[in-house]
Amino acid sequence: MKNLGLKNATVHWNLSSDELEKISLQRNLGRLTNTGALAVNTGEFTGRSPKDRFIVKDEITEDTVWWDGKINQPFEEYKFEILYNRVIDYLSNKELFARDAYACADDRYRLKLRIVTELPWVSLFANNMFISPSKEELVDFIPDWSVIQAPKFLSNSAKHGTRQHNFTIINFKRKIILIGGSGYTGEVKKGVFSALNFILPVFKKTFPMHCSANVGANGETAIFFGLSGTGKTTLSADPNRKLIGDDEHGWTPDNKIFNIEGGCYAKVIDLSSEKEPEIFGAIKKGALLENVVFKRDSDEIDFEDTSITQNTRVSYPIDYIENIQVPSVGENPKNIFFLTADAFGVLPPISKLTAGQAAYHFISGYTAKVAGTEEGVNEPQPSFSACFGAPFMPLHPVKYAEMLAKKMRKTGVNVWLINTGWTGGPYGIGTRMKLKFTRAMITAAMNGKLDLATYETHPIFKLAIPTACENVPSEVLNPRNTWADKSAYDLKAKELARAFNHNFKTFEADATAEILAGAPLV
Repeated sequence: MKNLGLKNATVHWNLSSDELEKISLQRNLGRLTNTGALAVNTGEFTGRSPKDRFIVKDEITEDTVWWDGKINQPFEEYKFEILYNRVIDYLSNKELFARDAYACADDRYRLKLRIVTELPWVSLFANNMFISPSKEELVDFIPDWSVIQAPKFLSNSAKHGTRQHNFTIINFKRKIILIGGSGYTGEVKKGVFSALNFILPVFKKTFPMHCSANVGANGETAIFFGLSGTGKTTLSADPNRKLIGDDEHGWTPDNKIFNIEGGCYAKVIDLSSEKEPEIFGAIKKGALLENVVFKRDSDEIDFEDTSITQNTRVSYPIDYIENIQVPSVGENPKNIFFLTADAFGVLPPISKLTAGQAAYHFISGYTAKVAGTEEGVNEPQPSFSACFGAPFMPLHPVKYAEMLAKKMRKTGVNVWLINTGWTGGPYGIGTRMKLKFTRAMITAAMNGKLDLATYETHPIFKLAIPTACENVPSEVLNPRNTWADKSAYDLKAKELARAFNHNFKTFEADATAEILAGAPLV
């Protein structure tokens, strides 16, 4: 603690989940559910605050970070020191909770973390989400990075240079992630991921990915990229394959895939044992629920209640899921799936991408928002998030896309674009693609049957569409065929293509000719 500048703090080190739960209950910081999980309220913030996330600009980051002014916002070194000292003064003389943990399941890339917080249930979250060292490893544990979270410390924006009273600041020279003014645990998780999205490619020549991954009996790994609502968690939780991880991974120079985390952080809105049996079964003693609402006069959660937030969450250790890969490392990645929920009903349910197209769609990170998902969204809107995780990517998106294209050329991995959205028309007219069809297409891709298929080319998006797929009606495969009004489909396809090209203007100057060739035609 002295190395961090903390003085006279009473520190609880590496407490068990039972101990942290007990302290949280004694201090009325949460309550137990009927399943034994602890439920807490994260306070003012029930989600990340991307506008309040900063990176210290110094000799390490000045010429490497993509200073776009929106996602990667610079923070001056001297202002960081002032704010850091204020936070340390605030935490000194207090009762704190410290946890030593690892990120990265591959020993060669392991990052030692020390997470210090003033809330016991945040330490429980860290225990769930990161990899626990053995007792022997804890004896001489020296952290590579420190995460300091002070939820009750409020910044003075005029004095400290923050936008408002909450902040997350990453300092690569000091190797510190400083979080204040927010109790939302996702800031801890994504702060570490953001740091690794710089460390792994710049210093370790390793490709970091915001994705889920699983492995089959033949040892071949499949990777699933996708934004919220596209089916990433559902499709990677395959009873016939072992889960490596559900959110964050690295792809090493020798082509191993490793989980960055040691747990899962799942949305629980509208959760049921029928829809998501694995996640539902993981909500038990040791799990941490955030911002959920109890049914009246009971200790049972109402998973449909969004009165606090739609972003209700649960964290739990990965071994709460039965069918997992141990250790969380896979080999021989064979297939990559880009998942999109296209509410315009334009994109094929499955198509095969060239290296250039894969890089283009990776940089684009497309899905669609539908009515009701956000305030003010009354009709389908295209949504783009570079690399399927723009808020966590310190480097220029083209850098990550070039790493992907290089991996494709080196390994021969197949990349598929999967539309889990609408067919037969846009949202409101068409219907959502049936999950059994999507699973059948993914299975056909993974078992090599689509390698033998005949393909046709989409006239606007230039995507290779299989003309037949086992257990999928052939008329479903070409989206134009599912529309009653073919000319309406053509107009909608051109509309979506223009949205893609408009979004990509930000990246055109830095993209290679191969990547630019992956763009749709208008």
